[in-house]
Amino acid sequence: MIIHSKIDKGVIRNSNQDAFIAGDIAKNFTFAIVCDGMGGANAGNIASEIAVKTVSEYLYNSYRENMTNEDIERVIKSAISSANFQIFDRATNNEALKGMGTTIAVAVVKDNDVVIAHVGDSRIYLVNDTLLQLTKDHSIVQSLIESGKISPEDASVHPRKNVITRALGVEEEVISDTDFLTIGSGQSLLLCSDGLTNFVDESTIFKIFRNNELDTVCEKLVDTANKNGGGDNITVVTLTAI
Repeated sequence: MIIHSKIDKGVIRNSNQDAFIAGDIAKNFTFAIVCDGMGGANAGNIASEIAVKTVSEYLYNSYRENMTNEDIERVIKSAISSANFQIFDRATNNEALKGMGTTIAVAVVKDNDVVIAHVGDSRIYLVNDTLLQLTKDHSIVQSLIESGKISPEDASVHPRKNVITRALGVEEEVISDTDFLTIGSGQSLLLCSDGLTNFVDESTIFKIFRNNELDTVCEKLVDTANKNGGGDNITVVTLTAI
């Protein structure tokens, strides 16, 4: 897998509460994690850093050469649960951190098999001949879309579009959604925080992939989000099958 990434605090924010990590645990075992923290002062970045550190260490420590997709799914779910409890515990016992939390999006690629997991509205896309959203936001507007009360177009300008319904650290337990897929040569996974998707529409994201060299895509995506307002921290990671 070829890995590229870019993180930026955006134009408006004074700090960056996003966090990410991506790398190879073995020759045929690659992972990426993107988190978008929330909470006052420095609480958001503490939550996102705990999540990235906990889940990545869990993956490194649990890696076995003969792991199945189901094994990997169990490890990811356990890792997210552990991160959730650590964040919840820190927030419960420290008044300054009360209310902190984070989204998370995780992708693990073993050979050409992919296991993904997420909580919140950080997204994972598959990029091939189209741009396909693999995750479903845990958010107010997604619930409204599914109930038919608003259209996807309405969601982009809805006053509560940033309100998520599920996050790590908010409650003692959390449910992560998982899925499986296969990735082919030349296809990419895109993991991103909503600092990208709230400021760059999906058709533009796809055009940037199609019209630019792979090693410049992440930078182009971030630049476009900033040119369109840059109202949030922006994190993008791409994993491309060779």
